[in-house]
Amino acid sequence: MNAAMLNEVKWQPVCSVDDLVAGSGVAVLLGQQPVALFWLPEQEPGLFALAHRDPFSGAEVLAHGLICDINGELTVASPLYKQHFRLADGVCLEDAGVSVACWPVRINGEQIEIMG
Repeated sequence: MNAAMLNEVKWQPVCSVDDLVAGSGVAVLLGQQPVALFWLPEQEPGLFALAHRDPFSGAEVLAHGLICDINGELTVASPLYKQHFRLADGVCLEDAGVSVACWPVRINGEQIEIMG
């Protein structure tokens, strides 16, 4: 990443803590990019941000997927074709050559912020 790109990357507020649903996902926008936020308050880390678009179907659905623990890895199962994407890095468990974008995310006061 060059210096100009680093200057453009910053924490951007996308919603408030009150918008989150524990143990589930919600869809937000990071600029024009749909993002799926998952809040698991009993985990550390407990907040994850992945692309909302399912790469297998092209539909914006991942925030509506089921959160699963598969062999100790937290994942979200796409509601369409059921592929599992790791919350930590967006890699598909069924096809490691496929992944979705993921971003650093944090709680800052009452705001949820994504680095983008």
